[in-house]
Amino acid sequence: MSTDEFEKKPFDWTLAAPWIYATAMFAIWEASCWLFAIPQFVLPAPSRIAVATWQFWPAIWTNSLQTLWTTLVGFGLAIVGGLALGILVGWSKNIYAGLYPLMIGFNAVPKIAVGPILIMWFGIGSVPAILLAFLIAFFPIVVNVSTGLATIEPEMEDVLRALGAKKLDIMLKVGIPRALPYFFGSLKVAVTLAFIGAVMSETLGANSGLGHTMLAAQSQFNMPLVFAVLLALAVEGIVMYAIMAWVEMRMTGWAHRSSMGQ
Repeated sequence: MSTDEFEKKPFDWTLAAPWIYATAMFAIWEASCWLFAIPQFVLPAPSRIAVATWQFWPAIWTNSLQTLWTTLVGFGLAIVGGLALGILVGWSKNIYAGLYPLMIGFNAVPKIAVGPILIMWFGIGSVPAILLAFLIAFFPIVVNVSTGLATIEPEMEDVLRALGAKKLDIMLKVGIPRALPYFFGSLKVAVTLAFIGAVMSETLGANSGLGHTMLAAQSQFNMPLVFAVLLALAVEGIVMYAIMAWVEMRMTGWAHRSSMGQ
């Protein structure tokens, strides 16, 4: 088989771009720390962070699993509750007008102020972290689902009703499919917010988790370990975001504009 039968595809730089940019960022960071003699307790170099990651890897791994577990549980509750409330809010204009201002007011309350209340109610442990992750990730899902349902064109509803469709039929066959891109798109935002909520609760009061580890490292002025924990959080967030983006493309690829033929 001759080589003429094979068509060489150009290298896709978009796949390598994240790695190139990340490598360049860490290289500039490392060089700046050495060039300007930045103290370790102010900004540790990436090499020092790598050493701390290797040195404290068992603790980082164990607490990473704890944070991931509380985040995923809170995120799962946010999906169920957000989807249910989003459908309820988007079901009718009256419900939308009545509940939406209340949700905005609730979301305007800083969740850092809710954390101590949850700890007083449920004690130190995983429950406050799960609930705070749920509360922070809940709102984007509700907003996106309700928006997808509430923006059905009135003309389309009139035509469907003229054809004998009921409200439930319109929601099941038009509203919910229309809201799916909004729903799966909101998951990418909600999962990162869930991490914020879980870590926030762990810094306020917990016996384990990356937030607790970072707080303990700060009390010891161990800045390399603090940044190692932050790096672990960034990796977990990126992985979960990538998974949600993959799920979004698998479930709602039909709603995304294709680049073919451009």
